[in-house]
Amino acid sequence: MFENLSDKLQGIVKKLKGQTRITEKELNEMLREVKLALLEADVNYKVVKEFISKIKDKALGEDVMKSLTPGQQVIKIVRDELTELLGTSESKLNISSNPPTIIMLVGLQGSGKTTLCGKLSNYLRKQGKKPLMVACDVYRPAAITQLETLGKSLNIDVYSQKDDKDVVKVATNGIKAAHSKLCDVVIIDTAGRLQIDDTLMNELVDLKKAVKPHEIILVVDSMTGQEAVNVAETFNEKVGIDSITMSKLDSDTRGGAALSVKSITKKPIKFASVGEKLSDLEPFYPDRIASRILGMGDVLSIIDKAEKAFDEQQAIEFEKKMRKNTFDLDDYLSIMKKIRKMGSFKQILGMLPGIPSEIRNAEIDEKQLFRIDAIITSMTKEERQNPKILNAKRRIRIANGSGNKVEDINRFMNQFEQMQKVMKTLNNSKGKGKFRNIQNMFKQ
Repeated sequence: MFENLSDKLQGIVKKLKGQTRITEKELNEMLREVKLALLEADVNYKVVKEFISKIKDKALGEDVMKSLTPGQQVIKIVRDELTELLGTSESKLNISSNPPTIIMLVGLQGSGKTTLCGKLSNYLRKQGKKPLMVACDVYRPAAITQLETLGKSLNIDVYSQKDDKDVVKVATNGIKAAHSKLCDVVIIDTAGRLQIDDTLMNELVDLKKAVKPHEIILVVDSMTGQEAVNVAETFNEKVGIDSITMSKLDSDTRGGAALSVKSITKKPIKFASVGEKLSDLEPFYPDRIASRILGMGDVLSIIDKAEKAFDEQQAIEFEKKMRKNTFDLDDYLSIMKKIRKMGSFKQILGMLPGIPSEIRNAEIDEKQLFRIDAIITSMTKEERQNPKILNAKRRIRIANGSGNKVEDINRFMNQFEQMQKVMKTLNNSKGKGKFRNIQNMFKQ
């Protein structure tokens, strides 16, 4: 996410960190670099101009220029303005006190509306809601089939009328169905076009008048850069939107769309689609994204992910085993599976503070996790609980059973033994202070 922009801005931040004195000339040179980095990231020119102007006004203030740490002060100003650009704070969905809440998804064809319909339904169900998806993309039979397939995989109801082209009728009947099924959220998947046209806009305006949605979400493909800003501006002007969801944000190396749409439309970004799985939808936290872009990490998001993957009791049990040095291969496999639920290693690395760009941007072979899974599950229960009994004969059997070579088994076991030694070191009298209590994760 935003790799290109992050690398450039992090380089500028490194130069500033050690500065105990900054002249106006040095500040102008730094701001010129920031300006170029943003323009290369395809951020709207007007947005860049205003952004740079605000930073300059604040950075030239007397408090900053006479500060003992002007470099750190300027970094804080850049971070605060970047957060402001992205939306200041998290914005939540408009949930009606009189169910059902009606959410209407709009956007161009291919922006990811239908997939978002499934992701958002899945997200809201986890929040305790009972959603109903309504298929109003009546011009593409494949879109209706796709939504029904998503509904089946999630076990969430879908309302459709395949032979009816009247979207207002389909939507109103869908809302009636929601009442009868006691669904408290209705998510309407509307049709898109390859480009903006009057037919599309008029249909959306008619639909809006008929169903009176509590929230109209514009789905924007973040990969389209500056064009996404033009799309957002037009939809807001013609239909009126309440919020924006950025799709394919995990693949966006530039970040121009996310850094421009809020400023141009004055509408908040509420969600970010960050992967292909139906669970890969996250609330959009401007402050966390700003910190991530500047290389300051996003530990809070890692904690959120960990809390979803691990329950507190499991975390306490794992901690006890680590302290007693009784952590076996069954435990290792269980943790690896839960880490996979948190997202890709590359995604998690990108959230850690101070990770060098060469490591953050390195290609990580996620297939290695499945190879480890195969190795451990090819062992007997006794072998998993007591790896010391793994002699040459047993290792050959495990290699054959897991589709690996004996060298792969040896390499993995060496890594596991090294990890056990590290745990033992952390538990000795000198290292106890270094052992981080996993429970702290749940107390922050």
